[in-house]
Amino acid sequence: MKPEPTLADLPLRPELIGEEPYGAPQLDVAVCLNVNENPFAPSGEIAADMAAALTTAATGFNRYPDREATGLRTALAAYLGHGLSIGNIWAANGSNEVMTHILGAFGGPGRTVLSFTPTYSMYPEYARNTHTAYATAPRRDDFSLDAALVLDAIAANGAAVVIITTPNNPTGTPTSLSVIEQVLAATDAIVVVDEAYQEFSRHPENTALTLLPRFGNLIVSRTMSKAFALAGGRVGYLAAAPAVVDACRIVRLPYHLSSQTQLVAETALRHSAFLLSQVDQLRRTRDEMLVRLPQLGVEVIDSDANFCLFGPFTDRHDVWQRLLDRGVLVRETGPQGWLRVSVGTPSETDAFYEALAEVLKEIR
Repeated sequence: MKPEPTLADLPLRPELIGEEPYGAPQLDVAVCLNVNENPFAPSGEIAADMAAALTTAATGFNRYPDREATGLRTALAAYLGHGLSIGNIWAANGSNEVMTHILGAFGGPGRTVLSFTPTYSMYPEYARNTHTAYATAPRRDDFSLDAALVLDAIAANGAAVVIITTPNNPTGTPTSLSVIEQVLAATDAIVVVDEAYQEFSRHPENTALTLLPRFGNLIVSRTMSKAFALAGGRVGYLAAAPAVVDACRIVRLPYHLSSQTQLVAETALRHSAFLLSQVDQLRRTRDEMLVRLPQLGVEVIDSDANFCLFGPFTDRHDVWQRLLDRGVLVRETGPQGWLRVSVGTPSETDAFYEALAEVLKEIR
């Protein structure tokens, strides 16, 4: 083989040929509202506590980290409540690794994972990387799900794993607990309820965690990237029956969570009251956005998350580019013609409104 081969020269797995690396644009702009990050950085007090924890532990960095992330999983169980203990919790490097562990354990060759479109664009990547077949079924016209739709799709596709995202990404649409309960009662498939944005819901207490005592095939996936302002820390986690956690432990790589990651996440959890108070502010800004966008002349999908889907546009890329030209980065995702904007700080959100108003004036 030549010294500097191209991808085409390499013996890639057949399903990787022609693929591009996943990722939303990472651009240096004044207003970044494209990947649903929490716009509020950790406070000075939280940052100082994180730094102190890392400094204290640094002399032990020559040793491998706690393979079972005992302290972090214990803290996560305490945060979630609902009678959960360390045995019900698994943690990994972001929800990406959590989902990879789930499909590594319950997917694989000859098995299918099912999700409902429009949906999170990483799900097919998780499936591909774990050699799991990927199937989708469309949501209702209002982007909702009902039990009949879900169960019919499970039967039609022979799904071994089903992902219900609530609030849904990219629409922000919630799925009721009654629908999830009906699905769980009627299938033995592994049902993953992805609650990455649950803290932003108008009713965060309406969580699938309440169903865990009754259904051993339920997995509730969460993240610290959003509500805990820890996207850079890369911590995702799940709650499930202890046997499910043991299955994830089988497929994980040893020492997968660094000591630094565990310490930073534990520190953030100690400040959960303050961080969740910022979530309250973001929730209010989201609700204001749902009112303001129609006033500017665009439709918006009702959202329970920290983002809104707005449009439709004849040429959404043109609108995206015009916003970017004004220093505002949003996301081209979801149904054709629609754009998604994350909830930002008050100044960021105002800058988005101003830029969008200018763009709409230009194109109409």
